[in-house]
Amino acid sequence: MDRRSKHLSSEERGVIFAEHNRGSSQRSIGGLLGRPASTICRELARGRQEDGRYCPQGGRLVYGVRRERCRRQRKLTQGSAAYRFVHDHLIYHRWSPEQIAHKLRLMKPDNPIARVSHETIYAAIYAQPRGGLKAAMIEALRQAKPARGLKRTTLAGSAMVPESLRIIHRPEEIEARLVPGHWEGDLIKGAFNRSSVGTLVERKTRFVVLCKMDGNGAAAVLDSFTRQMKRLPLALRKSMTYDRGSDPLMVCEQTTAGQWMACHPELSRRLKIDIWFCDPHAPWQRGSNENTNGLLRQFMPKGTDLSDASQTWLNDLAALMNNRPRKTLGWRTPAEAMADEIAAFKSTVGSIRNSVYGV
Repeated sequence: MDRRSKHLSSEERGVIFAEHNRGSSQRSIGGLLGRPASTICRELARGRQEDGRYCPQGGRLVYGVRRERCRRQRKLTQGSAAYRFVHDHLIYHRWSPEQIAHKLRLMKPDNPIARVSHETIYAAIYAQPRGGLKAAMIEALRQAKPARGLKRTTLAGSAMVPESLRIIHRPEEIEARLVPGHWEGDLIKGAFNRSSVGTLVERKTRFVVLCKMDGNGAAAVLDSFTRQMKRLPLALRKSMTYDRGSDPLMVCEQTTAGQWMACHPELSRRLKIDIWFCDPHAPWQRGSNENTNGLLRQFMPKGTDLSDASQTWLNDLAALMNNRPRKTLGWRTPAEAMADEIAAFKSTVGSIRNSVYGV
């Protein structure tokens, strides 16, 4: 007997009505329907009217009310505090469901009713209309997919780089993310590869810096990266790991990965920074930047003209990213992690100064 057959159907209630009016016993009605006599007894009690007669419609209504009452209540219902928190942080702050779920867990550690899992949020979003969340919430997800599916893939190209600058020669302290100041860099390309935005991610804190490009050539990359990174303290400018020509087909304004790499000695000189290059077809070697670019594509979709993006707008977007809690940081934000690193550095410098001058 399957699950649905355990519940009385309208036809069975009609048989119960007819046989009960005929004077048949509950046991005989149960034998006729293949049901226990106790099932017939409960149904007659549910549908009993004031005159003592059985009404199948009344029995069905009472049964429906009780079924609704015994179901587990959904947490994400419109008007609830959890719904408002999920809605606002998903749409206005662009947090992921997992970030929202862990923030609720930190806020309400002793109240399981007031928090939801990220799977509950996803289920509510994709189970329309039952979940009760608006279509805008689907659009606010990182990839805005109509259903949860496979990850997108990208094509990686290759370009010649000096052997000494290959990532295999990069110091272990960079790989282990032991100290701040080591960055990963790349470009987000606009429509027809005619515009770009520079992206920089600090490896330890995941702090994001976005660079407006005044043009689309190697000189524009050099100038924009120099301009934005010079705003950082020298102690936070140790190295940069860059992609090795992720778009080999880009030929706009004679801009190629080779031209960009020809500028790396000048960038290294201007910023007093070491430059390293990933291997071909190995985007995971700068995974923090790759992940960040995926998040940023939500705000800069493919096919968008990025030449209109102002540095002010990019700064606001970077602030939005830097104030989102990250799982890899123990649900702290990159801004908080960077502030802690700067405070630790100042404290160390102060201690050294005091010891030198005997304070």
